[in-house]
Amino acid sequence: MSEAKKLHVALFPWLAFGHMIPFFELAKLIAQRGHKISFISTPRNIQRLPKIPPNLAPLINLVSLPLPTVEHLPQNAEATTDIPSHKTPYLKIAFDGLQGPLHQFFQTSTPDWIIYDFAPHWLPPILANLGISGVFFSMYGAWTLSFLGSSTSAMINREDSRTRPEDFTVPPEWIPFPSKIAFGLHEAKRAFAIRNCNELESNFSRLVGELHCKPVVPIGLLPPADFDGSSDQDDMWLTIKEWLDKQNKDQGLIARFFGEKMVGIEITKDEKDGSLRRESVAESLRLIMVEKEGRGYRDKAKEMKKLIADKDMHDRYVDHFVEFMQNHRVA
Repeated sequence: MSEAKKLHVALFPWLAFGHMIPFFELAKLIAQRGHKISFISTPRNIQRLPKIPPNLAPLINLVSLPLPTVEHLPQNAEATTDIPSHKTPYLKIAFDGLQGPLHQFFQTSTPDWIIYDFAPHWLPPILANLGISGVFFSMYGAWTLSFLGSSTSAMINREDSRTRPEDFTVPPEWIPFPSKIAFGLHEAKRAFAIRNCNELESNFSRLVGELHCKPVVPIGLLPPADFDGSSDQDDMWLTIKEWLDKQNKDQGLIARFFGEKMVGIEITKDEKDGSLRRESVAESLRLIMVEKEGRGYRDKAKEMKKLIADKDMHDRYVDHFVEFMQNHRVA
């Protein structure tokens, strides 16, 4: 990696540990390369983060911004895990109240980059006014971002005409390669709400860049630090499932994607309410774990396990991401 200027990188995740922990892992990886980190969240969330390794402590500054008090939001509720799902809108209102304190922090600390989540829609204009570079770090896979469509529909010369739940049960017309990525009807009736590597989803990564007219920089899969691919065959499926569950909550899209990759098989659900039948679960498990027809799935799962455990490969992605920030920051 070229000897470029050391960076000051701020990270600002949404108030959910499924977002904060991947952001924190990315912060540690960037700090390992000698760059200064400001990890920004609220006091109680900062206290609940994993301990910073001693060798990285001088480089990582944990910045606590008090969460504004909001009616209907319980006291000391600072993350989605603290509240029932129907109170999440109040947490979002409180999160939006961090706009002022965050702006003040940027004025006094002047980071080179801010890595932000999906929630602060008000952040890009602030960064533009202050001359700070920003990058959106998606918890969702490129297949989900592609399915949801373009923020610049003129780029693909068509409007997103999907209005009914049934419209989301087939792949959208702008996916130019064969794919089964779509919602089941029971999933499409729910409210919709990148981290990836080219070895897993290069077609979708390229498509995201085309749809949104933005550069897409994969940062690897950020596997758990203790995942080394050395577990026995008996727990291989559980290990991969645990890792996938930590990646994102793409509803049924992740099931379709990994079904296409033959890493697993989707259990048949009731099309209307999404419920599982005991017989379908048993049949799918028997096919994957025992039957001759499931041999291809078992072999693909072994390949996926090696991909997730390839630390050198994921480190190269982080190196490339850091180089991108060094070479493309606002002058």
